[in-house]
Amino acid sequence: MRLEGIHHVTCITGDAPGNVDFYTGVLGLRLVKKTVNQDDPTVYHLFYADEAGSPGADITFFEYPGARRGRAGAGMVHRVTFRVASEAALDFWEQRLEGAGTPTRRADGRLRFDDPEGLGLELAAVETSDAPLVAGHPEIPAQHALQGFDGVRAFAASPDASRRLLEQTLGFTPAGAAAWEVRGGARGGVYAYDAPPGSGAGVPGAGTVHHVAFASPTDEHGAWLDAVRAAGLGASGVIDRFWFRSIYFREPSGVLFEIATLGPGFSVDEDPEHLGEALILPPAFEHLRPRIEPLLTPLPDPRASWATA
Repeated sequence: MRLEGIHHVTCITGDAPGNVDFYTGVLGLRLVKKTVNQDDPTVYHLFYADEAGSPGADITFFEYPGARRGRAGAGMVHRVTFRVASEAALDFWEQRLEGAGTPTRRADGRLRFDDPEGLGLELAAVETSDAPLVAGHPEIPAQHALQGFDGVRAFAASPDASRRLLEQTLGFTPAGAAAWEVRGGARGGVYAYDAPPGSGAGVPGAGTVHHVAFASPTDEHGAWLDAVRAAGLGASGVIDRFWFRSIYFREPSGVLFEIATLGPGFSVDEDPEHLGEALILPPAFEHLRPRIEPLLTPLPDPRASWATA
């Protein structure tokens, strides 16, 4: 069994309209599913990805309106890295982000910046045989568009505490100091640790990562549950999220992991041409629509103005 890199990264926002503006309007990702947090259906779960909503490109957000800003600390992911094709793409993004009022820091083929709520993001010029996972946007040339995840970095005081799980149970391959590659037959990515900041403990809130999910072929999902439980971790069991199935557990350094299946995907209940335009509820939640919709922040269709732009 091999995990197929990162499936998605789920974060927290206190401002869904601003979140949509930044991730679709500035970064050029596609809003591919507008739904609710299935563990708290009174709040949004927004998914941004490439045109198809592919695993490997999917950054997602729970919206808790007005949530205070959090701070990443030990046991939390603090940076999410997307791939781009070249240094020329980094030139493009440096200018675009600065023009949008987002300060950047560039070094060694990487461009770092924060989203409007302080979430640490990075673009990396990466040579890879992995298929580019690209969303269309009228202001962003395809050759410069984001191409999916390259990896995530978390804070951990003692990364070696997680080494056995990562290498022996999950099959991650060492890729430098406190860094590992997770690669399957079609896709890969990097998971790495840094020393936590002096403050130590983190504070969950807007602009922080809730969990990171790794991708599993559907027919191997049950075996992954067995493997995680055999490693002595308290896994959740398989939870059906309708668009994929999930297993949750906290790894020894404290980061919340998910193993999510590669399918069935977001087009199972929505026309691929119209992903993300309407509020979509899984069948088990549809009866709650009259109660849920009035509680959710009104959001525009971010592509509605393209035809007249």
